[in-house]
Amino acid sequence: MKRETLPHRKTTAQAATRGVHHLALTTEDMRTTADFYTRVVGMPLVHAMKVPPGLGTGPDNRGNPPYEEIRHYFFDMGNDSLLAFFEIPRGAEPRAKRDAIGGMQHVAFAITPKSLAALRKRLASANVPYDGPLDILPGLVSIYFLDPNGIRLEACCQPATAERPRVIRSVAQRRDAARRELETIEPAWAGTTIAAGRFT
Repeated sequence: MKRETLPHRKTTAQAATRGVHHLALTTEDMRTTADFYTRVVGMPLVHAMKVPPGLGTGPDNRGNPPYEEIRHYFFDMGNDSLLAFFEIPRGAEPRAKRDAIGGMQHVAFAITPKSLAALRKRLASANVPYDGPLDILPGLVSIYFLDPNGIRLEACCQPATAERPRVIRSVAQRRDAARRELETIEPAWAGTTIAAGRFT
C-alpha cells in the first residue's frame, strides 16, 4: 500500500487493537526452544500441536509456513498474550538477518523487578550471556540476550512500578519532542500525525 492510497479519516488516540494475541516465530529445534522458553525465560507452554494436513501447502493455507504437519507451540507471555513457534524442517530455510527490511529486529517483554532478578539468575545458571541492565529511557532498564534460534530478546523493567508495569507510560513523550522528530520527515505531515497520536 502506498502512502497516497491510505484512507483519510478522523483518527483518535484510542488504539483499535487490544494488544498482542500471539507473536509467531520460527525454529528448527522445538525441543531446545521449548526448554529455553519454559525453563530459562519462564514462559509456561500452554498449547502443543501439529498444523493439520493441507494447511501448509494445500489450498486452505492461511499464512502458515509452506510445510505440512509441522509443530506449532504456544507459550504464555503473561498479561493474556502468547508467544508461538513454528518448527521449520531443519535446513529448509536460511537464517534470517535481524536487520533486514521486513525482518524482526528483536522482541521485548515487559517484566517486573522481581521477575528480572529471577531471569538473570536463570540465564546465568544456563550459561546464557546477556547485556545489561542498561538504562533505555528514564525509569526503564533492560537486559538483552539471544534465544537458541538467534532471536534477540529484551526484558524491559520499570523498577518504580514494582509488580505493575505500565508499558505505554514507559515510553511517554511530550508533544513538542515528538513534533521535532516527525518534522524531520515532513513538516505538514507532522501536524496530522501529532493529532492522531497520544502525547503529553
